[in-house]
Amino acid sequence: MSNPRGVTYRSLVVALKPTMTAITRRDWSGEQYLPPEGVGCVIASNHISEVDPLVVAHFLNDAGRVPRFMAKASIFDLPIAGDILRHLGQIPVYRESRDASLSLQGALSAVADGGCVVVYPEATLTRDPDLWPMRGKSGAARIALETGCPVIPLAHWGAQRILPPYGRVARLFPPSRVTVRAGRPLDLDDLAGDTRSRSLRTATDRIMAAITDQLEAIRGETAPAQRFDPSAAGVPTTGNPRKS
Repeated sequence: MSNPRGVTYRSLVVALKPTMTAITRRDWSGEQYLPPEGVGCVIASNHISEVDPLVVAHFLNDAGRVPRFMAKASIFDLPIAGDILRHLGQIPVYRESRDASLSLQGALSAVADGGCVVVYPEATLTRDPDLWPMRGKSGAARIALETGCPVIPLAHWGAQRILPPYGRVARLFPPSRVTVRAGRPLDLDDLAGDTRSRSLRTATDRIMAAITDQLEAIRGETAPAQRFDPSAAGVPTTGNPRKS
């Protein structure tokens, strides 16, 4: 008997991939660093546009991995879309609520089942004015340190040309050049099993540095020496900061 989740996933690929192929000119690299299907891992990515998940999913699908995204819980409340996401095993993130632990447990279970869990450590679209990765949160690090699974830093650039951060109108043509680059799995062995705050911060900083390294290679530019910290800058981390 076929797996209903697999049937739904393949149907979405058939429906969406032709569109993504038509509106993008793709430059993929680093696929060799992804573990094979069945090996649990965390993909830690930068976040620059609401269409990022489509770009990252396209890359991972081409590389032979089925992504399981951690996404804000409100998306799961949408009619039809929410049901599809749940059916596909995507993981709702309950921000700043007593249900937050459910998100972590969902991710840990997915990794234990051999899933490829995609985490945006910034937890929202970057607030950096030049779209560099900002200070990250500890979710990806906690999953990695609790499970010992590989963490693959991934950076992409070009999604913001299709839809700018908090934009309302997508630019579908001419096709946008989209670059995705995965890096070598991070070495977090010295912190394995240690989920104290200090170790989580250290692991998170390593993850964000590795993502930034990949993005610097894509853009051919150097990121600011000091990573943007929205709390220190007084910038809200929820909602559209341009409306504040």
